[in-house]
Parts: sequence; structure tokens; C-alpha cells
Amino acid sequence: MVFRRALGPFDATMVVIGGIIGSGIFINPYLVARLLDTPALVLAAWATGGAVALAGAFSYAELGQAMPRAGGQYVYLREAWHPLVGFLYGWALLFMIETGAMAAVAITFAQYALKLAGAPPTSARFVAVATIALLSAVNYVGVKPGSRVLNVFVVLKVAALAAIVAFAWTVPASPGWLTAGRADATPSGALAFGAALIPILFAYGGWQNANYVAEEMRDPVRHLPRSLIVGTLAVVAIYLLVNVAYLRTLGLDGLAATMTPAADAAARWLGSSGERFVAAAIAVSTFGFLDLAILAPTRVYYAMAADGAFVPALARLHPRFQTPALAIVLQSAWAIVLALTGEYGDLLDTVVFADWIFFGLTVGGLFLLRRRFTSPDRFRTPGYPWLPGFFVAVAVAVVFSTVRAAPLRSLVGAGLLLVGIPVYYAFARSGAR
Repeated sequence: MVFRRALGPFDATMVVIGGIIGSGIFINPYLVARLLDTPALVLAAWATGGAVALAGAFSYAELGQAMPRAGGQYVYLREAWHPLVGFLYGWALLFMIETGAMAAVAITFAQYALKLAGAPPTSARFVAVATIALLSAVNYVGVKPGSRVLNVFVVLKVAALAAIVAFAWTVPASPGWLTAGRADATPSGALAFGAALIPILFAYGGWQNANYVAEEMRDPVRHLPRSLIVGTLAVVAIYLLVNVAYLRTLGLDGLAATMTPAADAAARWLGSSGERFVAAAIAVSTFGFLDLAILAPTRVYYAMAADGAFVPALARLHPRFQTPALAIVLQSAWAIVLALTGEYGDLLDTVVFADWIFFGLTVGGLFLLRRRFTSPDRFRTPGYPWLPGFFVAVAVAVVFSTVRAAPLRSLVGAGLLLVGIPVYYAFARSGAR
């Protein structure tokens, strides 16, 4: 049984855009504005985050074209470093990275959906669980149904962000929105700029989702690099334009003073209906993200099991739907547990810590794997070795900053990774490998 090659270039690009744009761009800009003292620095920080994301996308494009296999990042880590490293990535993805992000985003979706419906927030966890279950069922019955849902919601979320950008030019600009610094701010230094990049990089994460489903693309050798680059560039442009819209409407002081920048900006344009518009936009964006979180990363657990490194039943595709059905059930079940027990901030700290460890190791692996890529027509990462080296350095800095900011959650994450080591060797000793 093999995967159905059902995804075209548009589908693959939507996977990239949908994997990156979640709720971060609607919320995180206020964190950046609080750390930096001029609008120019705010925009420079978002541009720098975009450059980091693009450096990662270029590297993943080269790796993905050379090894267009289900599981993506797991495969690259296995081949570059050791099967144990690949296993620990899948282990972290299942127990921390993807399920933690799913739980946090499901709760965010539920809160905004209930707000939009005028319902009390007390049932948010129930709505979050029901949403995960619904989207799991959609993706269980085929990659194409899951992709169609994703495509619709990516188009809707991009349209909502485009509306935010357009609305900003329909009202008078905040005085000095592009030049005036914050009145109460001290000059921002390198440490403040680096701290501002943490929420930005979280908002930019997700381009790697396309690599997970490479075996389900009709022509991954051609379409995967193109979708990664086009999709990431599109998100960088969207994020910069949205931040210009926030700054033009609210000014730097106004942006730094609110925890709901999108809602505050929309209220200036649309009055009382602005808040409902933003609630709908965030609900649409997070719903699409959840669909992708079920569609793509479950292929990692399938690949691990196919290698004999995890529960053998996960390596079986559904006989009718050709999906990793049990992997979908397993991931969603654990995400539901986290949604019922975790808090957003705790989940976010753990996700960032683990995710960037493996981002750095994956792009670092390009230095080890490149000499194995023999095709003369292969995609080559521009600016090699400096661009991948820049990405790896940023990954190290992000992990260090996360540990410093949230040592307890990082320790929990490190402990969970260590637990994975004896689990891996237990499967290795079983003789399945």
C-alpha cells in the first residue's frame, strides 16, 4: 500500500502558507512593539524573521527535492545524524511540538469562535476537543478532503489579512506612525532586538509541513522547492504589510499598549463590527492551521513505524483511504489530552524549545548530506554555506533564549526527549529494524 499522489502545486503552496499563518500575526505584533522603540526597528525585526524563515525554506527545499519521502524532516535527521535523532524528532513532534501547538491553537480557535457566536467562554475546551475530532475525521478519509478544507481556509485567512491591509488606508494615519518612537522607551539594543525575534519566529514557523507530505505530491521534485519558496515569500510580504497596517492605524505607542492589535485596529476602521471581523478572521485562521496539523505531521509517525522505530501498526495505511489512519488517531488523542490539561503559555514555551532544536539540526544536516546529492539539476540553497549557517546560528540563539526565559518548561521538554532514548532502543532491540 502506497500513498495516493493527490496534491498539486497549488495544494503544496497552500500547505506552506497554511502551516505558517496561524494566530500569531493577529496577536504577537504587540509583543514586538513593546520591545523595540521605533517603527523602523519593528519592521526590520519582522523582515529579519522573514529572512530566517526563507533561509530555512531554501534549505528544506534542497533536502526535500533530494529526498522526497513521507515524513520529511524525520528522514533528513535520520540520514544526516543517526536514526536515534530522527526518532527523537518524531517523539518530540508527537508529545510536544505538534500536539502542543494543536492544543494551544484549538483553544484559541474555540475562544474566538465562542466570542463570535456570543456564547460564554466556559465551553472553550469542549469546542476545542470537538474541533480536533472533526478535522481528524476529515483527514482520516483522505488527503484530498483534508487538502480541500485547507485550501478554502488558507484563501479565507489571506483574504482577511488583505482586508486588514486595505482598511488601514481608509482612515487617517496615526501621526508620525513611521517615524515617531515610543515616548517611554529607552533605545533598543541587540538584546531587545533578539528578544523581539522570539515571537516573530514563532509566527513564521511552519514551512516544513510541505516536506511531510512529499510522497503525496504529484511531482515533488518540481513542486516541493517551488511551493516552499513561493509560499514563504508570500507570508513574509503579508506579515510586513499587516504590521504596516497596525502601525499606520495605531502608531507604535498604540500597538505596544494593546494585547489585541488586530481588534483595536479593526475597531478604528469598522467601528463596533471590527471586533467581530477580527474574531472571525482568527477563527478561520486557526481552524485552517488545525486541519494542516492533522494532515501533514502524522506522516512522520508513519515513516518512523515503517522504519521499525515505532509502533508497527502506525506503518499501515488505511486500505480504502490510503491515509495513516492510526497515526491520525494517536496524534489527535494526545492533542486532546493536552487541550484538556495545558495552558497556552506553557504549551508555547515547550513547543518553541523543542521545535528549534530540530530546526537547527535539520539545516545543519544539509552540510553533511549535500555531497550525497548527485543530480546535476537539483535545487541548490542560495548563499550556501552562509545562509544555512545563519539559520543554524539563529536556531541556537532561540533555544538558548527559550531556556533562559522558561527554564522549568524547557527542563520538562528536555526530560521528555531523554525518555525517548530508551524507547528508541527498546524498538531497536525488538529486531524490527
